[in-house]
Amino acid sequence: MARVKGGPQGHLRHKKVLKLNQGYFGSRHRLFRRANEAMLKSMWYATRDRRVRKRDLRKLWIARINAAARLNGLSYSRLMHGLKVAGVDLNRKILADLAIRDPQAFAAVAAKAKA
Repeated sequence: MARVKGGPQGHLRHKKVLKLNQGYFGSRHRLFRRANEAMLKSMWYATRDRRVRKRDLRKLWIARINAAARLNGLSYSRLMHGLKVAGVDLNRKILADLAIRDPQAFAAVAAKAKA
């Protein structure tokens, strides 16, 4: 069977990959095969780290809420349980934002959780 080289489509695909790899060091932005490996790996990292970012942000929010809760005489778990019992529906992102930007409002929320 005859060899198929790809022609114009192959050339366009190579150009697309090399354009994605602008700014990479050495052969990773010059040679198609090395550039393709680097591009595939970078796409894999990007996909993985979009999920990891969500975990990291949740950890950060919990740490901030815990610190603010302890300033108000509660632990994180007691605060969250108190809010659930009181029927206060604030997610961790909003609670962390309150803890940083508006400590008085967070103190009011903590008082509601204590009661």
